[in-house]
Order: sequence, then structure tokens, then C-alpha cells
Amino acid sequence: MLMPLADANNYLFYGDNLEILRQRIPDDSVDLCYIDPPFNSKRTYFQIYNRIGFDDVAQAQAFIDTWVWGPEADQGVQEILDNAQGRFPPQTVALIQGLRDVLGAGGLMAYLVHMTLRITEIHRVLKPTGSFYLHCDPTASHYLKLILDAVFCSQGGDFQNEIIWHYQTGGVSKKWFGRKHDIIFWYTKSDTYQFYPDRIKIPRTDEVLRRIQSGTPGATRATTLTKFPDDVFDIQALNAMAAERLGYPTQKPEALLERIIQASSNPGDTVLDAYCGCGTTVAVAQRLGRRWIGIDITYQAISLILKRLDDSTPANQRAALHDHLIMHGVPHDLASAQALAHDPRDKTRKEFEKWAILTYTNNRARIQHKKGADGGIDGVAAFLTGPSHSAKALFQVKSGHVNRATVATLRGDMAREQAELGILLTLQKPTKPMIQEAAAAGSYIHPLFPSRQPEPRIRLVTIEELVDQHVRWMMPMTHDAVKSAQTANKSLKDEQIRWS
Repeated sequence: MLMPLADANNYLFYGDNLEILRQRIPDDSVDLCYIDPPFNSKRTYFQIYNRIGFDDVAQAQAFIDTWVWGPEADQGVQEILDNAQGRFPPQTVALIQGLRDVLGAGGLMAYLVHMTLRITEIHRVLKPTGSFYLHCDPTASHYLKLILDAVFCSQGGDFQNEIIWHYQTGGVSKKWFGRKHDIIFWYTKSDTYQFYPDRIKIPRTDEVLRRIQSGTPGATRATTLTKFPDDVFDIQALNAMAAERLGYPTQKPEALLERIIQASSNPGDTVLDAYCGCGTTVAVAQRLGRRWIGIDITYQAISLILKRLDDSTPANQRAALHDHLIMHGVPHDLASAQALAHDPRDKTRKEFEKWAILTYTNNRARIQHKKGADGGIDGVAAFLTGPSHSAKALFQVKSGHVNRATVATLRGDMAREQAELGILLTLQKPTKPMIQEAAAAGSYIHPLFPSRQPEPRIRLVTIEELVDQHVRWMMPMTHDAVKSAQTANKSLKDEQIRWS
């Protein structure tokens, strides 16, 4: 059902952005859309989580930026060629037909079909005065511009700029000129659009100042100190030590989004990011007083955005932040959790595991993505046991049948991994033999809190308890799997106060 947007709320959607755009976002409702989708660059990005106290857990999570032709692409191209429900202008249909004839059914064509479907919906949801910024790189930018022209220019819109985002991070090659830029296409839905260059003036360089002052004796301070940005944005990319860095593989600097949002929207306007990732767009939109809509298909991104918003909002304003935040797609009761767990799409069912672990640990566990000898370990977390000591906890998530052997396997995994605690998150209620097997693992007394009641070394938690009773794992931890938006390494004293 299309949602009304004539309110003061912000929206965070967890799911496929094409489905959400079509089913939830009404026509002519968005003032500004920026997207930074995967680039089809055939690169592997690595998201490195900080060490959490063990030599064997400095694991890299690969973010594979690749595309292959499959049933989804087959269905998408047929939908465009059939002009299903009259969604696509004739120019778009003809372009995709021609590209398929030239490129065939491969990874590049799958990527272009994916983007065409979503660009078409973004055009629909933009207001007549709306702007669209598409962030890409030279790998496929020439194809994307053809698609943008076919969707926007054929329906009264226009191409405004090809913006070059220039940066200096990364290495230097001796085989080619250094590849130090991305491309951002700016299109508008009509020739009546918002643009406020006065808001984004930047300091002039010393050389330009010297030339202006030497050639224009009467120049005022205002004219000599600032200039309007041109279509080359010299904004430094985030290096490994940047304070903004969250550990997300394709994170963009807030300064880049601030320039775009300030230039093409007003306070109170609605900003959409359909691939919101670590939430740079929504964080900047929130700070600048815009309403926003964020969409992402991974729960890790959703959890990261929630944490980022909390960390960047003063404590006395967080209640208001959440009062005006409406979330869709995140399980909120047992029925919706079961739907996520039993979704026939394999990638969605895997999201159930991530959601369960990150929700139970308040986004503080590390998801185990590649399972090999570790068997059924779905997540790992470290908790503080002393000023410079930590211990390990393992998480397993089960959406199907469980029995005593499930708990016994977890006990074996704990012994192998030298983990002090184990948590089994299950849709089914534990059986009596399961409870007995968990009790046989013994109890644990936390060194920092010896006066507390001992707790079981293996804890059995149902998804019903997770959603209906809001049961959460309360342990002092040395590491946030989703790194804080503000670098704040808590001391032992701070952790003791927080968790006591």
C-alpha cells in the first residue's frame, strides 16, 4: 500500500528497493533522490572489523560488487520489453532492446536492467521540481547516462551536470593514470527545479585570491573569499583513520552529501536514498532538517543506520528522533519474524539470522558470513572481563527443527572456539531435553560483577521472547560490530556503569 508522506515522519525500509518504491512511495512525493548503487566494477570490497580480543577473529567480510545473468534479470528485461503496466517510455524500451542485442545476456546487461527498473521508479516518485543524483564510476557510466536520458529527457526532464568527485586516497599505479574520481549525474524531472548555489560556496584557493586581488583592486572581502563550486568536487574520500569511518566498504564523506542536499533541497523537503548502506545520506538529511526515506536490503545496513543516528543525536533528543521514525520490513512480532525466516529466497532467509543476532545484541555482535569448519556459528561477540581482558560468546540461529543435539553441537563449538558463553536463538520453543543439555554446560560468574547471580553458559532464547518481551543480551563489550559513528572508546569504568 502506498504510504502518505504528508507528515513529519522519516521512513526506514528494510527490503528490496524496487518492491518498496513500487508498493510504498507515491507519485510526485520526493524532492531529492541520491543513490550510490553498486557499480558493477568487478571489485571485491573488504569490510574489516576491528579486532575484538582474539587473534583468530580479524575476519574480513567481502562485499562482492559483481553481477550475473539469472532469473531476476530475465524477468526484469521481459518486463521492460513488454512495457508492463505502461511504466516505461518508448525510448527506454527501445534502448534496452538495443543494449540486449549488443551486450547479450551477461553481467553488464543484468546490472543495466536492475538500474533501469529502479531509475524508472525514482523518476515516478520525484516531484515535478525534484532532482536526481546518481553516483557511479567510469566502468558503466556511459551506459547509465543513456538510461537516464531515456527515462528523464523523454518525459520532460533534463540533464544538468556530470559532476566529477575528485579525491586523493588510494595507491598509485605505474600502468595507467591514477584513477581518482567518481561520477555523479544530476538530472531534474522538469526545467523548474530547486538549486541554491549561495548555500554551497567554498573558499577560493590562494592562487585565485592572488590573481583576483592583483587584478581587481576594489574587490570586496565577500567576493574574494568564496566562489561557487564548479562540476569538479574536490572533497577528500574517507581514509582508514577518518573520524567518520564506520567500517562500511563504500562509505562516502558527509561533506559530499551535504553539498548535494544543500544545493537541491530546502529544510522540510523529503530526501530519498534507495541504497542507503551505512546511512550517510539520511544522517546528513537529519542534521540539515530534511525529512528522509532510506531503503536497504541488508539488516546490517539498517542496524548501522539506527546506531549511527543514535550516536550522532544528543541523548535528550533521541526520543523525538525515534518518535518520528517509522520502520517497515523489520520484524516486529512473531508472525513477521516467521515470514522473514521462511521466505523462499535464500538471501532473505539469511537476513533472518543477521536480524536475530543484531537485534538481540543491540547491534554489537559480528556476523559470521562464511561458514566452514565453524559449523553452525552464525555470530561472534566479545565481552569485557577485565581492564585488558575479554571473553568470547557464540551465537547460533535456528528457524527450523531443534532438539537436544542442537544444543550439544553448540557446546562442542564453544569448546573448540574456547568460548565462555553460547546463545541459541530459535523460532521453536526449547524442549525439556534441550533445557537439560544447556543446564549441563554449567553456569558463568562474570569477573567484573561477582555479586551478580551466575548465569547459564548456554542461553536458549526464543524469537517470541525477542520480539514480544524485548529480551536482550546485556554484557559489557569491548567492541561494537557496527562501529560507533562517533569515535568513542569507552573505558572499563564507563562499561561497568553502563551495564551494572
